[in-house]
Amino acid sequence: MTASFVYDAVRTPFGRAGGALSGIRPDDLAAVVMKATVERMGLDPARIDDVIFGDANQAGEDNRDVARFGALLAGFPTSVTGVTVNRLCSSSLEAVIQAARAVETGDAGLVLAGGVESMSRAPFIVEKSPRPWPAVGNQTLWNTSIGWRMTNPKLPKQWTISNGESAEKIAREWGLSRDAQDEFAVRSHRLAAKAWADGVYDGEIVHVPGADLARDEGIRDDTSVDKLAGLTPLFARDGEGTVTAGNSSPINDGASAVLIAAEGALPGEPLARIAGRGAHGVDPHLFPIAPIEAANKALARAGRSWADVDVVELNEAFASQSLACVAGWPELDPERVNIHGGALAIGHPLGASGGRILGHAAHELARRGGGVAVVAICIGVGQGLAVVLER
Repeated sequence: MTASFVYDAVRTPFGRAGGALSGIRPDDLAAVVMKATVERMGLDPARIDDVIFGDANQAGEDNRDVARFGALLAGFPTSVTGVTVNRLCSSSLEAVIQAARAVETGDAGLVLAGGVESMSRAPFIVEKSPRPWPAVGNQTLWNTSIGWRMTNPKLPKQWTISNGESAEKIAREWGLSRDAQDEFAVRSHRLAAKAWADGVYDGEIVHVPGADLARDEGIRDDTSVDKLAGLTPLFARDGEGTVTAGNSSPINDGASAVLIAAEGALPGEPLARIAGRGAHGVDPHLFPIAPIEAANKALARAGRSWADVDVVELNEAFASQSLACVAGWPELDPERVNIHGGALAIGHPLGASGGRILGHAAHELARRGGGVAVVAICIGVGQGLAVVLER
């Protein structure tokens, strides 16, 4: 089989809910990173065999295959096909995996993968009555930005707790203190702010026309453990919780794109090779720890061990989730995790986050001139996904 390589990766800065990107439609955000990728590579978009984009919600302007509409809005010829995939928080990492498989099997030579999410613009919805003329009565209005909605009553109640309650449960079961979570969150902001100041992200950022956003909007340069200590726990009913808005990822908008091709398919040296992949499932309410085994599987399939790993990009949905995953990889030096900050600071627009962390890992391996990276992400409803990159 043919090996698959990451040739380029870009993303928008991530905006906060109701912030600088909230006026931009998700299909337009997708088009921005698609167009930027082909322009950076000097690539005729007609050469792209398929566009695979992830999107978690798909309830509003991102409905009806945002991958296809993004490609059309980017000016790609109509011969370039597009498909939208959904594995919730890992949707764009799933898109990259599907793109890599298409290249490796020979089904495609060049695939543009990635993802998009506008959590600001995700609509409120109501259920449709099964009757053509429902009686007048009250209806439930659902917010599609994040979380469970219209849950099937056949599912066990312990499975359908909120993501925040799951993060709280993991914090208790793994003995993760409030101080440890807040310290991890402060580290994320500090490292992200420094990376931006040092120009680390410059080579992978494309700015959004019509939006005044030069940097990830959620980074708080002046945050501290003392400041985070004043925040109220959000998810514990007994008042003894540790998970707050400060040690949880925010609600965000953004898009990412990753160009996948076979070696030699494009001029220049690829950023990295996709060496291994792994998915793992757990009980839905334990989703924060699913990346532990997903990453172990990906490493095994790549013929690698944790001793070989130079950097890890772990999506920080919650500080408790991240700390539990790091604790689940005892052979790993924690200082190799998210060396330029993570989602607690940068943000987590669901469908775009997987492409962000994989793209940044690929760029980091290129900066280093080689190495091994693990990219891992937790997924609501009890899944984890991971990819190993080599250069």
